[in-house]
Amino acid sequence: MLTPEYAPYLMRRSQRPDDRRNDSSARSRGCPPVPGNLPAELTAFVGRTAELAALRTALVSARLVTVTGVGGVGKSRLAARVAAEIGPRDGAWLVELAQVRDPELVEHAVASALDLTDHTRRSPRQVLLDRLAGRELLLIVDGFEHLVDATASLVRDLLLRCPGLRVLAAGRRPLDTTGERVMPLAPMPEQDAAELFTDRAASCLPGFAPAGRDRADVLELCRRLDGIPLALELAAGRLRALSPGQLLARLDDRFRLLAGAPRDVPPRHQTLRTAIGWSHELCTARERLLWARLSVFSGPFDLEAVEYVCSGDGLHADDVLDVLDELLAQSVVSREESPTGVRYRMLDTVRAYGAEWLEAAGDAARMRRRHRDWYMGLATWCELDWFSPRQAEVATLVECELPNLRAALEFCLTDPEETHLGQYLAGTLWFCWVGCGRLAEGRHWLDRAVELDGAHEDSRLKALWVLGYVAILQGDTVPALCALQECQDTAERTGSAVATAYAVHRLGCLALVTDDMPRAERLLRTALEQYRQLGELNSNVLMGQVELAMALAFQGALGDAVELCEDVRRVCEDHGERWALAYALYVLGYAAWTRGEQGHARDLVTRCLDLDHAFHDLLGTVLAVELLALFTVSEGDAAEAAVLQGVAARIWPSVGLPLFGSEHFGGPHALCEARARQRLGDEGYEWYVRAGTELAPDVAVSRALRRQRVAAESRRPGRGEAALPPQAPETREPAASPTTRGGETAG
Repeated sequence: MLTPEYAPYLMRRSQRPDDRRNDSSARSRGCPPVPGNLPAELTAFVGRTAELAALRTALVSARLVTVTGVGGVGKSRLAARVAAEIGPRDGAWLVELAQVRDPELVEHAVASALDLTDHTRRSPRQVLLDRLAGRELLLIVDGFEHLVDATASLVRDLLLRCPGLRVLAAGRRPLDTTGERVMPLAPMPEQDAAELFTDRAASCLPGFAPAGRDRADVLELCRRLDGIPLALELAAGRLRALSPGQLLARLDDRFRLLAGAPRDVPPRHQTLRTAIGWSHELCTARERLLWARLSVFSGPFDLEAVEYVCSGDGLHADDVLDVLDELLAQSVVSREESPTGVRYRMLDTVRAYGAEWLEAAGDAARMRRRHRDWYMGLATWCELDWFSPRQAEVATLVECELPNLRAALEFCLTDPEETHLGQYLAGTLWFCWVGCGRLAEGRHWLDRAVELDGAHEDSRLKALWVLGYVAILQGDTVPALCALQECQDTAERTGSAVATAYAVHRLGCLALVTDDMPRAERLLRTALEQYRQLGELNSNVLMGQVELAMALAFQGALGDAVELCEDVRRVCEDHGERWALAYALYVLGYAAWTRGEQGHARDLVTRCLDLDHAFHDLLGTVLAVELLALFTVSEGDAAEAAVLQGVAARIWPSVGLPLFGSEHFGGPHALCEARARQRLGDEGYEWYVRAGTELAPDVAVSRALRRQRVAAESRRPGRGEAALPPQAPETREPAASPTTRGGETAG
């Protein structure tokens, strides 16, 4: 799906690896994350003393407080400031819904913001209810007004079921749900508005300190702009070219020019539109053109995307950077740092204004297609780069680009002429859905895609086998079988050898997790031979080898399984592949343990866990934890093994059916449990398992990666707190040990 015109932009991206920062290293070092995700303040917070105090007080007496007001009045900034000051035990978490268009994705967006990964067929709402039930946190829901019904329904359920949760909402209207405390936010008073204007003006005009006539003009500007922060900041950005008096004179003209809004439109909406429209009028023709075209982006975007999507027809690609820089100077666009480097963002109100101009120019459909083309190319490039040393960077990049990828998917799947491209895009992102822990969202898009009739059979076939793969990993075997069988039948009828190979491969994977090892071996061998004939070599092919190795190991052919996984290991090291490598290390670790090489086995599986956790791959993570529990009990530490089994028990509900309901995959767990129960007794074993379930996933993985042992004296059930790492966040104090009485150790 790549065209020659993509090459210059995407090649530039691939040649700049140092510009991207991968945040997975912190996880791999075992550093517990700071609770919450509030962004750092990049500009001074000015005024609002009374509002801050009122909002803090409201949050003490009410569990749901909604700050309402006109767009640009400062609702989001006020909410974030108060949330940062309150700092509940489990953190303050911001959910931005302005870029979410589908009500069905509200729950996905909240789960994503809270970093809750779940691979099951459970709804994201159920995952949220389960995972937040015992936590004390503040959820900030911002920009929900276009999704008010879906947001209100979710917030209502969360508050009913999660007693430690408080919600601070910021939008243009209330949620209108039981128990809501509404706090209307008025524009800034004159003095605060003048202080804000002066502060922002000084950032573009160093030393700006209005006095005399300039001071009077600034106060008049603040009055005429009704003290709306966004309007003030837009106006302040123009001081690099105009004096306060000139600003005031031009503002008079623009008010008259943009008058005539319907009577039922709130006055402050008219005022904000006037401010934005005035800023738009002061832009050059090229700046207005870029402003309108930037409105097709959803969420942050980077320079390469702007240069491709927005150039042409009056704006040469070489001039885009200069024009973008002018929009940055005027605060029409903001700059932000991200794990992938510098990115840009438009406030939603500013974006909506540009979108109106784009529609009026009759260019909206063409620009949305160019936006779709860019992100189709990006997804294709990332799929190729997934099998490379840049795999971790691809994972980080896709995370940043999700809002725009979602917008491209939505565009394709709502236009009958674009259906085949939506199917292609949903299938091409398999590495995001499977490799980066987004199975539930992938299932959402894939289900939608395959329900539609596309013009190109190959695109639908790819969506079908990816849907089957996702469903298998979710433990949803019937839909998986239906999708894969349809894919195989259609591929054989139409002569699509590639789709046939992938369908056979995933049918083999389905047989593997349902304990039909002879069938799994036959299908996987067939698929691998088909891949060889087609010249396919990628992460999927390597996973096919690992899955075949599992089928062989379960049938007793451990030597053949090791040979296959060692081959996978060599190929991964040659190509820089890490995701498939983790699964090969899992098999090799189990083989080393069976040979009595316990230290080597632990090293292999600990590295497997490190890789899986970095990619947010919950399936690989929980399988590695199960194996480490077996190794630990074999080393004589039954208490720590039981804790690890408790950790796994907490993770499995977010993956699917524990151990796929498979006797073969469940073998290490059963053996570990039997040995641990024998040494600890039933009550002691159950107590340590419960202690493990109290560990938050990141803390638990850090514990396993550090390979810290609980000291021998503190392992006994009588020293219950020793089952948890000292001062570990995201934990609760365990219940009293079953073998203690009155604070003394029994026996």
